[in-house]
Amino acid sequence: MSKHYILEGHKAVPTDLMTWAKAFESQDRKVAKTAIGDYSVSTVFLGLNHQYGEGPPLLFETMVFGDGPLSEEQTRCTTWEEAEAMHEAMCELVRSNVEANRRAACGTSG
Repeated sequence: MSKHYILEGHKAVPTDLMTWAKAFESQDRKVAKTAIGDYSVSTVFLGLNHQYGEGPPLLFETMVFGDGPLSEEQTRCTTWEEAEAMHEAMCELVRSNVEANRRAACGTSG
């Protein structure tokens, strides 16, 4: 299984090291970025297979940045479509956490 991948449109395609390096310099790898409260949720194409065992290549990563319990929370997947869904699921998790913290700070339960 290839370690290096580039994007052709939204499709991850295995490639050699030199082609990968050239593409990595200029290719837009951002799938989505969303600000939620004090958090930022970012989903990107990694370009390298982060699967270290059996299974499909893990080429996309969603990560939460910010100061709180979800900071540095991350998930990885194989395709652009999965990455979009993964991004939205992480955003929902962060929104729920932000809302729960807001209710707790206000002393309300709903």
